[in-house]
Amino acid sequence: MRHHWLLLGVCGWALLILVFVGKFITFRSVDDYGDRGVQSWTGPGPNPVKAAAVDVPENQNPKPPDRPTLPPLDPEWHSVNEKRIELLTSMCRNSSINNLTHVSISKFVLDRIFVCDKHKILFCQTPKVGNTQWKKVLIVLNGQFPTVDDVPEELVHAHDRNGLHRLSSLTPQEISHRLNTYFKFLIVRDPFERLISAFKDKFGQNPRDEPWYKRDIAPVIIRKYRKSHQDGEVTASGLHFEDFVRYLGDVALRRRRMDQQFGAPIIHWVTYTELCAPCEIQYSVVGHHETLEKDAPYILHAAGVEGLVSYPSFPPDITRYNRTKVEQYFSGISKQDIRRLFARYQSDFHLFGYPRPDFLLN
Repeated sequence: MRHHWLLLGVCGWALLILVFVGKFITFRSVDDYGDRGVQSWTGPGPNPVKAAAVDVPENQNPKPPDRPTLPPLDPEWHSVNEKRIELLTSMCRNSSINNLTHVSISKFVLDRIFVCDKHKILFCQTPKVGNTQWKKVLIVLNGQFPTVDDVPEELVHAHDRNGLHRLSSLTPQEISHRLNTYFKFLIVRDPFERLISAFKDKFGQNPRDEPWYKRDIAPVIIRKYRKSHQDGEVTASGLHFEDFVRYLGDVALRRRRMDQQFGAPIIHWVTYTELCAPCEIQYSVVGHHETLEKDAPYILHAAGVEGLVSYPSFPPDITRYNRTKVEQYFSGISKQDIRRLFARYQSDFHLFGYPRPDFLLN
């Protein structure tokens, strides 16, 4: 009996050892190769390199890389844009202001329009309404950088190196084809607030290296339009906003003669009509600087590129219309000079639905 129990114990231990060895072999084959049932019977070799662990369920493809995060698209914004286009079309047909709204599609206009052939987009540049950021968007869409944050600030304004082609660089047939088939957009802003921004940027803060605004342009305007000045004060005192307003509101012929001294019309305060010919070119979308938080994602969606790029983030207060600031800048300026200024820019007010600034005019 004793021998019988001893024999059973030995058999039990043997069975236990066999089970353990079988488990060990199975574990090693899964751990090394990641595939059950694959075993190697070759001799010793270099230690296998294990692939990094990925938490993906079996028989499921990995998740694609995340795309840029955009603000939620307002479903009503399509109707907002339609109303803007309808107003623009209606005002362009208004015979009482035809002399203000219609310009030829000249080389000057074609120079303002940037082309993205890869995604069939045309963008008309209207300075002082966030154009630097839209240029970054186009540079990313052209494939030069992965995101707008990667685009160097100095490259945006280096038009010989940033890869953004102008419509004027193409043949007449190529221009016509793009104007008739591409997605086209521009951004506008309250005209008087835009002029304040231009004045601050070019004659006040002057953040970029553009000394000629203060050095060359300001003295000419001061001598012509400041009611009383001493030659020695011309450069020392700097350009006043009142001088700037008088220059901009002067009759066209005298102002154009002055512009010739500067070499060309200065795009930072040329009207939207002169810049983009909105009555001759049928734009797909008109964005407003004041509603850029909703306009930017809508434009990207309408252009079919919302999954490829995002408009740079910005503080909301930057785009909000500031009536107090406008009143402060115009507080010391005569009603006559303000009315002359409005006469020049009234097409920009009419075409894009900006209310007449009666609080300044009356």
